[in-house]
Amino acid sequence: MSSLPALINQLVRPEILALNAYHVPASAGMVKLDAMENPYLVPAALRAEIAAAVSEAAINRYPDPSAQGLRQKIRDLLQLSDDMDVLLGNGSDELIQLLAMAVNKPNATLLSVEPSFVMYKMIATFLGMRYVGVPLAADFSLDMSAMLASIEREQPALIFLAYPNNPTGNAFSTADIQQILCAAQGLVVVDEAYYAFAENSFVAHLTDYPNLLVMRTFSKLGMAGLRLGFLVGDKRWLAQLDKLRLPYNVGVLPQLVASKLLQHHDVLLTQAAQIKQDRSKLAQQLSAITGVQVFASSANFLLLRVAHAQEIFAGLKQRGVLIKNLHGGHAMLENCLRVTVGTPAENERFIVAFKESIQQG
Repeated sequence: MSSLPALINQLVRPEILALNAYHVPASAGMVKLDAMENPYLVPAALRAEIAAAVSEAAINRYPDPSAQGLRQKIRDLLQLSDDMDVLLGNGSDELIQLLAMAVNKPNATLLSVEPSFVMYKMIATFLGMRYVGVPLAADFSLDMSAMLASIEREQPALIFLAYPNNPTGNAFSTADIQQILCAAQGLVVVDEAYYAFAENSFVAHLTDYPNLLVMRTFSKLGMAGLRLGFLVGDKRWLAQLDKLRLPYNVGVLPQLVASKLLQHHDVLLTQAAQIKQDRSKLAQQLSAITGVQVFASSANFLLLRVAHAQEIFAGLKQRGVLIKNLHGGHAMLENCLRVTVGTPAENERFIVAFKESIQQG
């Protein structure tokens, strides 16, 4: 029999062998500003309410396979019409995979922009699906001539547009996205993971475009630990995608806790409003530092460019602050760092450590 390395090389697809796994760095003991999480706990009274509900949860039973109660709460929250529905996923990552699986006919193409959320390309690779990334313009807006030319040439079965975009933080022009929807013959998914921090949404446009679906996650709103994403669109689209969803993909506890939190959605939106205020203050503090370029953001993080970004990133880690080093990930992100907006105390500690790291360099 072949040795284990030889057997792995023989059986695993070459594009998987060449792939690097999604990396999550260790963060114990750090000020954690690397993953776009909401830094605030829900109020103590609400935590007690959730704890009481969890204590009665029937975790010995399988969850409601369709999560009907939670889906109805989301329908009510979004005021969806009767012809629209909600599909839940284990985070938005599972939904990206379901969408790609559904349209992955031979020679089908998944198209997105770059730089953007890395899982679009990674999941296409997982599935052996052709991927095309269209570079953004120098200011990180959509390069519409390149986009429209790529859509005409590639005829993608699936297009993902993060709105606002990760890691750049900007929201693309509504008119540009509408132009893409009109030009595309395939499915267009607007990924609104950061909807709570943005000004606009495409949910209201779902009835205008038969090839539009909107994807969201509750992770950025304060439920990252629940791993809960959802897709909104015409029932006929979601009925096909639901065939690919693994049974019981959203557990008893995520359904229960998310339902309880959505009863207090105003609490989460109040936290999001605080984060938006803190984002503005943090952007001003960073912009006041010589040599730092801060990009406008409609999300809960800031993208910044500074000389010697890798050394500054290392200096921050030495000082107990973890952010995201984007240098080397894409040519357009040279010397770029991404920092999540934390609590005021966390933001202040970041600013102090950032300035010290620049001085040290």
